[in-house]
Amino acid sequence: MEEYNSGDEVVFNADEVNISIKECIEGVIGGTEYNQSKVNQWTASIVEHSLTHLVKQGRPFKYIVNCAVMQKSSAGLHTANSCYWDTATDGSCTVRWENRTMYCVVSVFAVAVAL
Repeated sequence: MEEYNSGDEVVFNADEVNISIKECIEGVIGGTEYNQSKVNQWTASIVEHSLTHLVKQGRPFKYIVNCAVMQKSSAGLHTANSCYWDTATDGSCTVRWENRTMYCVVSVFAVAVAL
């Protein structure tokens, strides 16, 4: 676990989080086909696993994780996020994952906590 003193710079590493979130998605729905009856379970599990993974890093952030799973079809999907925060320390990333039958979009928001 990393420790941060008040003089250390705390920066959100989106690349590191992106890899971690993709691993969580793969672990939950990696080899499965879309099944509407399991979507609630999948989204809850992806969010819980992602938060657990992020918190275990021991970084001084409050996290918000949002997950959407959508069956592949000819319909469009557009998402947008906007935040008002300190861009020097806080950050976000959105992970788009897909397989043959579905899309999964996970957004992570990290707000630095002053220690």
